[in-house]
Amino acid sequence: MNGVSHQKWWGWGVEGVAFNYRDKPKMAPFVLDRVGIDLGAPATPPPSFEDLDVPAPRLGEELAERLRSAVGDEHVVQADMDRVVHTYGKGLADLVRVRAGDLPRVPDVVVYPADEDQVRAVVDAVVAADAVLIPFGGGSNISGSLTPPPDEQRAVVSLDLGRMNRVLEVDEAAGLARIQAGVLGPDMEEQLVARGWTMGHQPDSFRHSTLGGWIATRSSGMQSDKYGDIADITRGLRVVQPGKVVVLRPLPSTSSGPSVREMILGSEGRMGVVTEAWVNVHRLPEHREIIAYLYPTWSAGLAAMQEISTSDAAPSVTRVSDANETAFSLSTQKKSKGISGKVSKVLFDVLRRRGWDLDAACLSYIGYEGGAEHVGRNKAIVAKIAKKHGGIKLGKGPGTLYDQKKFDTPYIRDFLLDIGGLADVSETAAPWSKLMDVYTGTVRAAQDAFARLGVKGFVMCHLSHSYHSGACLYFTFAFAPGTADVDAQLENYWAVKNAVQQSFMDTGATISHHHGVGTDHARWLEEDISAAGADVMVGLLRSVDPGRNLNPGTLLPAHREW
Repeated sequence: MNGVSHQKWWGWGVEGVAFNYRDKPKMAPFVLDRVGIDLGAPATPPPSFEDLDVPAPRLGEELAERLRSAVGDEHVVQADMDRVVHTYGKGLADLVRVRAGDLPRVPDVVVYPADEDQVRAVVDAVVAADAVLIPFGGGSNISGSLTPPPDEQRAVVSLDLGRMNRVLEVDEAAGLARIQAGVLGPDMEEQLVARGWTMGHQPDSFRHSTLGGWIATRSSGMQSDKYGDIADITRGLRVVQPGKVVVLRPLPSTSSGPSVREMILGSEGRMGVVTEAWVNVHRLPEHREIIAYLYPTWSAGLAAMQEISTSDAAPSVTRVSDANETAFSLSTQKKSKGISGKVSKVLFDVLRRRGWDLDAACLSYIGYEGGAEHVGRNKAIVAKIAKKHGGIKLGKGPGTLYDQKKFDTPYIRDFLLDIGGLADVSETAAPWSKLMDVYTGTVRAAQDAFARLGVKGFVMCHLSHSYHSGACLYFTFAFAPGTADVDAQLENYWAVKNAVQQSFMDTGATISHHHGVGTDHARWLEEDISAAGADVMVGLLRSVDPGRNLNPGTLLPAHREW
């Protein structure tokens, strides 16, 4: 009807794409041993959509008429499927709830504007009616930023920006592009590449997330070491607020008081609706490689990443997995055929003879982009650092495989849900001086939570983004909940998730590096930025939205909502 495609209502990604473990002979034994989940167990498919009890919409005719006048009749949609798709993001708790048919508050209508003028008309209509507006991009959020408050009595409007999906212009002299906020990552890159450019931003959700969503949550991509986080990439903005539009020109730097641009970045729809942005773009690199390395220990891998971050090398990707994640990654490999399998066996035999404990080994990926001379020089610098810390080069093969499969990991979570397993992620950032304490404290917190619940669980971690002063640690945990009762499953899940998040606070890290705050992380906001810092945020949000019409409930802990 409107040309906007969505993910599955019950899971990640598109219909027809699913995870399959059967061509990975080591994976089932690994998961059974470490997590206690039998991958061969009978799967329980998601329910039929027709079996869901979807609450009827509560949209008054006056507001409905104003919305139809704003965007056209065909772009004001109250079909149950559209409304359910726009009810939840793709967090673990979201998927458990929607699969169980738990729909306490569903958007009453989904509106698809075509341009900024239509967005303004919708925002003004919602505020005039004292309704609620929730901006929607690709629906990939995993921190609870999309779901209406369950006790919200006002009409709820989901504003889907999927029709606003074009690269509008490229300023070639400045290396800037003006892009509509509703464009999905692949569509944006296709339009940029056709002109010889790239933005270089590739979060794990790249295929199913939008420019506006990245800005709203302060996203980071796997190549942020070269291109920067979205806060670095975004230079100018247009943001619709009630009765007005904030216009920020794409300046390289400015001293015009506190940064309004920074106030909007990460505001999760509470500061208005981002309609377009000027972003940094780069000419397509002449060469692009991802090389795999292996370190004897996690501490050696972290030390190498820190030294790379302060060296003359300028890689596009710096990533190292701990021993648990390395073992899991190796278990997901397909059966090796021919010479490659023999080479791997010989290499591991050699390392054992050298005294390596392969159960402690840690896999690393370093990405390089640019001209041949630049790439060669960077590879030489990293090679010396890797050798200094006991690392060895594995070559391009594993790196190429990682590059091809990096967007497929979320499908594993859906597969585990089908057979009764729960898996989720939490990420943080901390200074280099605190990083090992954050890691050990968080692993211990997760393991203690598993023990208290009496369940078998598994936690793994990787360093995914490096900075001058520190890095991001990305944790994944999985366990068999030990119950089929949905409420009990969620209670157990939150016991683990909350333990992990609290450990971030206790060890000097932050509540989120790039997934955002939403509702899932809001309870730690004051602990993260201080009560006085929360005062500043409350004052800022309230000045824009005194009636709490713009995505209420996100960012702030409940007791700070006005």
